[in-house]
Amino acid sequence: MDDGHARAALARVAATGWGDAEPLVEPGSTTSPRHAAVLMLFGALDRTPSDRPAAAADVPRDLDVLLLARATTLRAHPGEVAFPGGRIDPGDADAVAAALREAHEETGLDPTGVEVLGTLPAVPLAFSNHLVRPVLAWWREPSPIRVVDEAESAAVFRVPVADLLDPANRGVTVLRRGGQEWRGPGFMVTTPTGDHLLWGFTAMLLDALFDRLGWTEPWDRDREFPLG
Repeated sequence: MDDGHARAALARVAATGWGDAEPLVEPGSTTSPRHAAVLMLFGALDRTPSDRPAAAADVPRDLDVLLLARATTLRAHPGEVAFPGGRIDPGDADAVAAALREAHEETGLDPTGVEVLGTLPAVPLAFSNHLVRPVLAWWREPSPIRVVDEAESAAVFRVPVADLLDPANRGVTVLRRGGQEWRGPGFMVTTPTGDHLLWGFTAMLLDALFDRLGWTEPWDRDREFPLG
């Protein structure tokens, strides 16, 4: 599979939705949720591709996804790895506009180089009472990225998809809250700023998307990554 086929596969998912791979959600329900959007932006690496062989699904070795590490001083989800995104403001035309605006504000990317493939069905987050719309996109013309506001983000980076799919980098996390236990997927990612554990909502979306694309490789679902 080359980058063009990877883009086409992502576009098909944007058009058809989650299917049987609908993301696992937190226990609980949302009431009058606050609406938000995240940008799931894929593209071709502008540096040396991952030295890991292509995945069994022939995923291009130069395919990557844009992520950021949230500032450790934030009240909500400090230090966590996430997609660019945030709440949909009254001035935003829709979820797409919100996701692109937030991505520009957080990473400095040029939105004109981003091809929006479509939106996926919104995912509810009961604990924070949000309803989050994932915006799936392709980086047609990659632009420089950086930490724009250190109060919001600690690092911005592009992670090879082949590394995320590597079974050696996959495991589960266990979150215990209010007498309930929530098990979710986790990914260990290596970036120029160090190793990060990708878990929670962002990991949940990537896990579901990889399943929907048929890219997931068998991995140890009993391997637990400790939180904190």
